[in-house]
Amino acid sequence: MSAPRIGLYPGTFDPVTKGHLDIVGRAAKLVDRLVLGVAANAGKGPLFQIGERVAMLQAAIAPIAERNGTVIEVVAFDTLLIHFARRMEARVIIRGLRAVSDFEYEFQMAGMNARLDPGIETVFLMASEGVHFISSRFVKEIARLSGDISPFVTPDVLSAVTVKVAAEGDAARLASGSGSAHD
Repeated sequence: MSAPRIGLYPGTFDPVTKGHLDIVGRAAKLVDRLVLGVAANAGKGPLFQIGERVAMLQAAIAPIAERNGTVIEVVAFDTLLIHFARRMEARVIIRGLRAVSDFEYEFQMAGMNARLDPGIETVFLMASEGVHFISSRFVKEIARLSGDISPFVTPDVLSAVTVKVAAEGDAARLASGSGSAHD
């Protein structure tokens, strides 16, 4: 019996979008076990703490895992991607591409990863037509400006983003002195 094919789909998933879920669903068909690596990446100033992102992603992918029969697990990491891939025993790193503009960065990263470990392949999956324009950054920006993000995220993620953005707004108003705890 051959070793299970283990794939790693890394990202910050801040928050997880329908674009991410599209890639997860398609990647799950290619491997026996799919690890979703949630990168700490504090440098990006995440909206959600890593534990919150892990929990949201676990809830969002449950139907995909059930539907495909693939083992999908969510694991947080704060190391070099290649080190994490080795620890997970992944032989393939899965990266989603939304547009040509993603390709240059992803191509460079794939080249660096191949240098660091030639035994781990990088596979690019193009986002499906209906979700190729969705990015976590745009979702957060739209939400912060009171726009409707419901077409881009699951209902659970919509609720979590709404609560988090409202809390950010309350904190900003209190910090600027334009509101008080008694307003």
